[in-house]
Amino acid sequence: MPSESQATMRAAVLVEPGRFEVREVARPQPGAGEVRVRLQGSGVCASNIPAFEGREWFSYPMPPGDLGHEGWGVVDAVGEGVAGIRVGERVAALSFKAYAEYDVAAADQLVALPEPLGDAPFPGEALGCVMNILRRADVQPGQTVAIVGVGFLGAALTQLITGMGARVIGISRSDSSLQLAKDCGAWQTVAMHDHWEIIEKVKALTDGAFCERVIEATGKPWPLDLAGELTGFGGKLVIAGFHQDGLRSVNVQLWNWRGIDVINAHERDPQVAVEGVRQAVRAVAEGRLSLAPLITHTWGLADITAALAAVKDRPSGFTKGVVLMEEATDGAR
Repeated sequence: MPSESQATMRAAVLVEPGRFEVREVARPQPGAGEVRVRLQGSGVCASNIPAFEGREWFSYPMPPGDLGHEGWGVVDAVGEGVAGIRVGERVAALSFKAYAEYDVAAADQLVALPEPLGDAPFPGEALGCVMNILRRADVQPGQTVAIVGVGFLGAALTQLITGMGARVIGISRSDSSLQLAKDCGAWQTVAMHDHWEIIEKVKALTDGAFCERVIEATGKPWPLDLAGELTGFGGKLVIAGFHQDGLRSVNVQLWNWRGIDVINAHERDPQVAVEGVRQAVRAVAEGRLSLAPLITHTWGLADITAALAAVKDRPSGFTKGVVLMEEATDGAR
């Protein structure tokens, strides 16, 4: 029987743009202050797309498990100096090589998953982002909130904001995403096709005042421009989309004239991110946030290339995909 130091695991390796290989590699060992998690799965994030497509600043092959950062699983081993975390405890982890059967994380970057959550997938880092966006948006009961782009972030926020007593206008491209917005409680939906037509529809729905809060959740230039147009005087424009493909030209004249607060709702402090995951656990456990309509596709680790392709191409009905370490499917739940 191999010693612990000789133990191996399966891990996905992005060997070149557009192609992963699953390889047998050394199982990581937790250092001082670290915990090893036997991963049950990881969410698949759109922030992986630049590396998956290939950019000149990436090097291939990437390290085993790299790009995966939405992992959850069971504590498998603890390093020196770790207290208050028990082996066998189910957790969400902030780790960065979660496309693998095992990963390590700092002990203070784990969040326990209580029994009421069952064994369902829980992409904690992504859900933590949802909660931190909501906090930064400072939505108040009775307000009208436009959400531009109803994917995973937009649909989750629609549920939470509606539950707070605010009205959501869901603005998105596809029929399936507009239906998702309705299913998650949106007051109104608007197809995201013609720029000025959308503006006129939202103006009419708000009696000319536009929206107290607008959340842009696409990471694309045109929806960001549109979001500014939909934000009322003294309102808040919340940038939740991950803008990763170049510079943006924005209408600062409009933002100045309307006195808009522009909020970049991305967090980089690990402790703030962890607190967001804790808040997500509470929201799901209390029934304020349902993951059932959000996680639409699952893959096994061997099918991770197909998973990233789906995130990139977003087939009809796709909202959020997860990779499960012990299960392979055809992609659709």
